[in-house]
Amino acid sequence: MHNAPRLPWTQIAPKAYQAMAAVGAATAASSLGPILMELVKTRVSQLNGCAFCVDMHVRDLRKHGETWQRINSLCTWREVGLYSARERAAFGWAESLARTVEDHSDRDAEFNALKDQFSDQEIVELTWVIAQIGVWNRMCVGMRAPVPEKEIA
Repeated sequence: MHNAPRLPWTQIAPKAYQAMAAVGAATAASSLGPILMELVKTRVSQLNGCAFCVDMHVRDLRKHGETWQRINSLCTWREVGLYSARERAAFGWAESLARTVEDHSDRDAEFNALKDQFSDQEIVELTWVIAQIGVWNRMCVGMRAPVPEKEIA
């Protein structure tokens, strides 16, 4: 296993990095709420195999008071009753968009589940959150962002 970062990517392309940070600031102001956004970011990061992002978003979830049981069960959200209908719709949409390479279906079922739980504005904001974490995952995996070894509260 290689743990050393490949390149100092945030310094090599600071304008692109700052632009991504600005998208993050815009989505952070969403009405979706921090816990839902962090759960979605964590789930997409799990699917994309981004250790750095999973670690970071789990830490953020804990800071927001999320329970270990819900965090640990996120990868099995379909099998447990720990998540609301709204969260489940968001996870279904997030997984659908994270798996576009594997699945070229029309995503109508996932989108219709969203329409029952979210406003049009929230759907667009959620989709931006999903798209953005996908970019961060690819940068962190590609550049091998290191995961700090420290306790998670």
